[in-house]
Amino acid sequence: MSHPAAQQLAPMREALTALCEQRASIATLCATWRARDDVMQALPPRYQQVAEDLLGRLEAGSLFTEESCSFSQKDLTDSLATWLDKAEQTLSAN
Repeated sequence: MSHPAAQQLAPMREALTALCEQRASIATLCATWRARDDVMQALPPRYQQVAEDLLGRLEAGSLFTEESCSFSQKDLTDSLATWLDKAEQTLSAN
């Protein structure tokens, strides 16, 4: 049986999909993810550190044009998708 917080991954995944489909902003994605403290508390501390690092780089990258930024938005969103997959596996094991 999975951890109750596993259900809260769905809004996080939806926010990521919306950003990738250009239906939402980086600010919206970051706010949605940061509001999921229940998920972060259910996971090992490293998960929160990695998520915050990725969100911070997304926010920093949004201040510049793609050409002048050292962070690729696609690479960061791919990393967030991987984070979600690993978080789901971890919460399902609990």
